[in-house]
Amino acid sequence: MKITLIRHGMTPGNLEKRYIGRTDEALCPEGRTKLEKMKVPESEILVVSPMKRCIQTAEILFPGQSPEICEEMRECDFGDFENRTSEELSNDRHYQNWIDSNGEMQFPNGELPEDFRNRCCKAFERITKQYSNAKSIAFVVHGGTIMAIMSRFSEPHKDYYNWMTGNASGWICEFDGHVLTKPEKI
Repeated sequence: MKITLIRHGMTPGNLEKRYIGRTDEALCPEGRTKLEKMKVPESEILVVSPMKRCIQTAEILFPGQSPEICEEMRECDFGDFENRTSEELSNDRHYQNWIDSNGEMQFPNGELPEDFRNRCCKAFERITKQYSNAKSIAFVVHGGTIMAIMSRFSEPHKDYYNWMTGNASGWICEFDGHVLTKPEKI
């Protein structure tokens, strides 16, 4: 099966390098323009995070195709860091503690990164099993969601932060029901 993992287009918060998780932002004009120039392979099944930025991205890249909305594919809840930049947080001791934990500590009043990653990977497993007879599935999701899936299922294995993906980009992989192989950058 071919798996396509696409990060949503750019939002105003992405332009400003803000932590945007539960904030339900729409695409910015620059984000729409880049997506309109993008070519992605057609996909039999389309799965999308419930956030506006992902739904709008899917509408541009897969016009006329009805997506399956998957709540579990939404981005991490950044808690007190939500909608703030690293510069704005630079004097926050909680932020420094989170940085010192290599991003493993729970976000204050937010989600535990391990819980977020497990949520995304369980949804990926459920969907790929549900559509095991499909030839292709495209996921229009978030950077963190892609990082979670790729770090858990890819061979050769790379750690979570090695799979950072920019807006309006992602990966096309082969999936045998257990492992993602032959990742190609979009």
